[in-house]
Order: sequence, then structure tokens, then C-alpha cells
Amino acid sequence: MQIAMIGLGAMGIGMARNLAKAGYLTQIWNRTSSKAQALAGELNIQAAPSIAELAAQADIIILCVSADNDVLEVINAVLSSIKPNTIVIDCSTVSSETAKIAAQLLASKHAHFLDAPVSGGVEGAKNGTLAMMVGGKQDILDKVIPILETMCARIIYMGSTGSGQGTKAVNQIMAAGINQAVTEALAFAQAEGLPLEKVIEVVSGGAAGNWFLSHRGLSMTQAHYDPGFKLALHHKDLKICQTMAEKNAADLPLVQQTMRDYERLMHAGFGDEDISALYRLKSKPKDR
Repeated sequence: MQIAMIGLGAMGIGMARNLAKAGYLTQIWNRTSSKAQALAGELNIQAAPSIAELAAQADIIILCVSADNDVLEVINAVLSSIKPNTIVIDCSTVSSETAKIAAQLLASKHAHFLDAPVSGGVEGAKNGTLAMMVGGKQDILDKVIPILETMCARIIYMGSTGSGQGTKAVNQIMAAGINQAVTEALAFAQAEGLPLEKVIEVVSGGAAGNWFLSHRGLSMTQAHYDPGFKLALHHKDLKICQTMAEKNAADLPLVQQTMRDYERLMHAGFGDEDISALYRLKSKPKDR
């Protein structure tokens, strides 16, 4: 079975390594070809010269790219050569509408599509502990579960095409709220003169404990913002949530506030930092 990966960004490269470690990955493609060549040499697999040539050989294609237009560009590129019954699994974060368009395009070539966004950040991609939320046909998902398990600790079938991306939107909205709450609370703790390391330790073990506090609390209070999840990418994802909400007449005031905060940080040059850089806006100047 030929399994290919398209997109070797911060998430994709970790996913590719785990697929290769399990013996599944056979070829890769990346827009920056030098990155694909380097990883192909490391993993002893093939770097495809083009998406079309990759699609002509692959039985399963896994995507992890940045935006809606990128996904549709890749899908259109595979259409000329993709084989019937090929399964395309998109792990990008895009809109539900984009997922439906991609599925329709592939169906015209008798190929299958799963929208399968993931959560867990760079650490999850590296360690193979991602959570995956999947939309599409259940029987198609069942065929690829062993492959996906090399990258994920949890794989949940959500329903028809677009359901995976709808669930990821829920995740991104929650992440915005958690980021606001944790950064605000730790800025308050700082202003109170409390020992931040001890605050993080004790609160993490109580009812307010959460992954973001445990994994980002100490680093943000020490003004370290190495990206696990880039702020600019979360801003992009929240724009998708906002567009989806407008179609459903849903109100997302917390998302709107977070986007405004992120825009301030992006304009100041912090878009490539972790989303915990929101602490910059809330903490005293010495911790920025």
C-alpha cells in the first residue's frame, strides 16, 4: 500500500515521522522542495517531484497544510492523476464548506475524502498523541484507523463530511477562551505578588486545571513564547469560526475579542509566537 503525505510544516513533519516509524509512509511532497528532500533522506522514502505524480501512485494521501485555499489547490492538483478508491485524509484546519467542496471534487474521480483535523499542537504531532475529529463515511474511516493510530491517541468519528471541521472549530473557540482566562489569571497572580510557579502547580491540580495552564503557564510567566501553536494560525482559525458562526447566526464575542488581541500582537511582530504570547498584553511590563 502506498501512503503519501503532503505538507511538512510544524505539524506535518511530526506526523510524517510517526507514519514512517510505523512503516507506512512511502512518499512525501512539500511546497518547499528542499524540506521534502531532506526529510526523505532522513526517513529513506521518496520525495515526489509533483503532487500529480504522487497522486498517481498513492492509495492514501494525507494532507496537512495551512489554509482553505491551500487544501483546494492540492485537491485540484491531484484530480488529473488520482486513482479510483484513493482515500484523501485532510488534517488541516479549514472550514466545513471547504471540506464539502473537496469531497465533491474527489467524488467526481471516484475517490474518497475524510476531513480529519487534529488537536494537540506540535508536541502531540511529535509524540503521536494527537486527538483527531473525523467527518466523512464511517466505513472509509474504518479502513484507515490503523494508519491514523500511528499519529493519534484519540480518533473520534463525528458524522458526515464537514463534521470534523465543525468540531475543530469548537476546539479553537474553547482554546481562545482558555487562553484569555489563563493569561488574565496569571497576570492577576503576578500583580498580587504571588509565587507564580507555586500558583501554577496548585491550580493545575484543582477544578481550574487545564492542559494550557500546565504546559504553557510556566513558560509564559518567564516570557518564553516558543510556538506550540502559532498565534497567527490561531487567528486564521478563529476567522474561520467567525465565518461559520455568521452563517448560523451564532454570537462569538470572546472570539472577536481574542482576534482583536491577536491583531495587536501580530502588528507588533509577535504572530509567529505561541498563543500564550497573549500574556504580553496582560502582564506587567517587566514580564513582556
